[in-house]
This record gives sequence, C-alpha cells and structure tokens, in this order.
Amino acid sequence: MRKATQARVPDEGSDAQLLARLAAGDHVAFEALMRRHNQRLFRVARALLRDDQEAEDAVQEAYLSAYRHAASFRGDAQVSTWLSRIVVNGCLMRLRQRRSHPVLVPFPPGAIEDAPAVDGPMHEEGEPQYRDVLRAEVRRLLERRIDELPPIFRAVFVMREVEDMTGQEVADALSLPVATVRTRLFRARAMLRASLERDMDTAAGNVFAFAGDRCDRIVATVLARVAAGDVGVDPGDEPA
Repeated sequence: MRKATQARVPDEGSDAQLLARLAAGDHVAFEALMRRHNQRLFRVARALLRDDQEAEDAVQEAYLSAYRHAASFRGDAQVSTWLSRIVVNGCLMRLRQRRSHPVLVPFPPGAIEDAPAVDGPMHEEGEPQYRDVLRAEVRRLLERRIDELPPIFRAVFVMREVEDMTGQEVADALSLPVATVRTRLFRARAMLRASLERDMDTAAGNVFAFAGDRCDRIVATVLARVAAGDVGVDPGDEPA
C-alpha cells in the first residue's frame, strides 16, 4: 500500500466506532480499520496457512466477510477478536480444502528469498550493512522453525509471542480454554527452543571455518614469499 494513501486515511476512534461507521457505509472508516489490523490478521493467517499469498487472500476474504456482517456485530467480544476469529475460521476452511497436501512438511527452502550480498555499503549512521543481513538471516531461520511447529502450537505461538495478544484474546479467537492456550504456548516454546538449539549445535562446528579459499590463499602467499627469498626476520634475531 502506498504511504501517501495511508497517511491520508484518518485513524480516529475506537474499533467499535470504526465498525459502526462501516455498518453505516463509511468506507474511510473501513480502510482505517483494515490498516489498524492488517499486521495482526496477516500473521494469524500466515501462522495457520504457512503461505504468504494464501494468508493475504484469507485476510482479504475475512475483511469482506466483516464488511458484509458489520451491522450484525453485537459487541460480545472486542472487534479485534471478532476479526481474528473470522480469519481463523476462513483459514481452517482453506486447510480442510487442501487435505490432500501434508500440513507438517518442513518449510520448502525454495520459498526463502536469497540473502543480499554482505559486502554492500555502510549505512548512513555508520552501521555495517552486514548486520542487517545477519538480522535478516536470523529472522528467516526463526520463521522457518516457527513454520515447522505443528499447526495447533504454531497459531498460539504467533498470536501470543509475535502479536502479543492476551491469553484470553487467543482463547476467544481459537475457541479454546485459556488453560489450553497456556499449555500449547509452553509446548511451542519448548519445541522451538529445541530446534534452534540443534541449529546452534550444527553451526558451532563451522564457526571460523578455515578450509577453502582462505587456506589456499595463506599457503600460496607463504610459498610465494619463500620463493622470492622474503622469509622475514624474527623480532629477537640479531644480525649475523
């Protein structure tokens, strides 16, 4: 969405007020409501569907459903919870429709975009760009491991830890007891921690790797200096 358009959209009023204005046909209020909840609803959908485009489609369908039923909203729950529940129900329907596809397969490597080059320029504030690259790599690793969580744990983890929804909000959105939300969050954290620890153990064996170009370069340089008679002098050596 264009920033210029977003800046012109008023975001005044509570969710309930915006929804009431939407029910009266106010499309400006509808846009403000969508922009306010886009990130949360996309993350919820993405946690359930594990596909960016399908999650985006699910959020759009949820908004259209909210548009159709805005006038029937009774206020029994928060608007954010009501919208989350619409998204969840839509995602579960999509999952049922694709039962022939395994849900728990690991995140396909081809879906991860290539990392940018690490030898780029410095940022204006003086921070090397490679730090952004490293942060992006860590984020992608975390996203892959979250995607590998079973769906019942993945959704709770994203809603609680990423979107910082309360336990009650998650319970209402997923139609679960609060105690079940707590249990699933605990299990999700444990599984995620275990998978990240395995990644760290694997990576530790390759820290400061020496083989390859660096090894060849040092050997070639030393041999070239020896061949040229440039063997140097030890700091404590006295001339003969």
